[in-house]
Amino acid sequence: MAEFKEGLHYTRDHEWLSNEGRVGITDYAQDSLGDVVFVELPAVDTKVKAGDAVGVIESVKSVSDLYSPAAGTIVRVNQALGEKPELINQDPYGEGWIFELQDAAPKDLLSYKEYQKEVEGD
Repeated sequence: MAEFKEGLHYTRDHEWLSNEGRVGITDYAQDSLGDVVFVELPAVDTKVKAGDAVGVIESVKSVSDLYSPAAGTIVRVNQALGEKPELINQDPYGEGWIFELQDAAPKDLLSYKEYQKEVEGD
């Protein structure tokens, strides 16, 4: 059963955004991907729009694009994922975060309950 975190904003592509601008993929997404073996992180200082492809997550099962859930500027990336991409599997809402957006402008994102309903409705 996938874990859902209250207080986050979610995309239909299974990314999450915290109120502080931190971004990652959901527990549902990491479980669907399987063991993550590589993460291509976005470049710091990149301005992005909501829905822009900003990186890649490679697992034993597939390679998936990583999308920005909101417009903003990427100000920080989780360098630990270079050495330990499995952090995404182990702690997708904590140590497995991927990047941070400054001045994130979330639009059309799902609430915790809306995302949970969408995933469990699959």
